[in-house]
Amino acid sequence: MCTGKCSKVIAISLYVLAGVSIICNIIAFFPDWSTMYAKLDREENGARITDEVKYMGGVIGGGIMCLIPAVHIHLTSSNGCCANRCGMFLSIGFAAAGVVGALYSLATSALGLSNGPVCLFTETPTSVPGWGRPFLNNYLGDSDLWTKCIEPEGVVEFNLGLFATLLVVASLELVLCGIQIVNGLFGCICGTCGSREEA
Repeated sequence: MCTGKCSKVIAISLYVLAGVSIICNIIAFFPDWSTMYAKLDREENGARITDEVKYMGGVIGGGIMCLIPAVHIHLTSSNGCCANRCGMFLSIGFAAAGVVGALYSLATSALGLSNGPVCLFTETPTSVPGWGRPFLNNYLGDSDLWTKCIEPEGVVEFNLGLFATLLVVASLELVLCGIQIVNGLFGCICGTCGSREEA
C-alpha cells in the first residue's frame, strides 16, 4: 500500500475515533442520563461529577487533538497540493500532536477507571450518606462493592462503560498516530506513490 492510501485509511479511522471520544466524554457529564448532577456540580463547586470527566480527556485529547491531525493527514492523502513530500513531512508533526492528545485521553480515562465515580454512598448501613469517591481502592474485580453507591443509579456501570470505551479509543488513536508518524517518514523520503508527484 502506498503512503498516500495509508494516510487516507488512518485519517478516516481517526475521524470516527475522535467522534466517539467526544461523544463519550460529553455523555459522562450526565450520570443516570440526568442533567441534575451537572447542574448541582456547578452550584456546589464539584461535588457531583467525577473529576476525570471534567478534565475533558475525551473532548480535548482524544477529540480535538486527534481531529485536527486527521484533517491534515486526510488532505495529505489526496492528490492535491498537499500530496507531496512536504505534506507528508508536516503530517509527522500533526501525528505527533495526535499522540500527545491520545496519551492525555488515555491517562484521564485510566485514572477515571482506577478511582471510580463520585456518588452518594454509605460506608456502613448505619452511617449517614455523603457524596464522595468510595472506590479509591480496587473495586473493578468486586461488583458487590458497587452497591455502596446509592445515587446516581447505576453510576459505577455508567462510568465503567464510558471510561473503558475512552481507554480503548485512545489506545487505537495512539497506535494510528504512531503508524502515521512512520508512514509520514516513508512518504517524506520516498514520496506518496502519486503518478506525478510534486516534490
